[in-house]
Amino acid sequence: MSKVEKTLKAYKEEKLNCAQSILRGYQEIYAVSDEQITFAKQHGGGRAPDGLCGALHSALELTEDETKAALLKEKFLDDAGALRCSEIRALKKLSCAGCVQLAAELLEKH
Repeated sequence: MSKVEKTLKAYKEEKLNCAQSILRGYQEIYAVSDEQITFAKQHGGGRAPDGLCGALHSALELTEDETKAALLKEKFLDDAGALRCSEIRALKKLSCAGCVQLAAELLEKH
């Protein structure tokens, strides 16, 4: 199972929120603890810092290189149309599951 598939499974089957699902999907690669995943519950539903999409927020948290983080944000913005959860929802361009998939794919690529 790919990391993107694992991330989507966490979102759809485990019923984790967007922020938690990214961490679960990449848990082994980045040595994310179960406690970190539990803590990330507070970042779903538009509650990440600055109102960022929770999936994007978690992907950025896992990205240590600032250049890669900037590229990830740029690519996310291109595809989602916005970086903030409320704006993404208003655009109706991507669902929450779509944002989870996009963030996971970008994290995998970059």
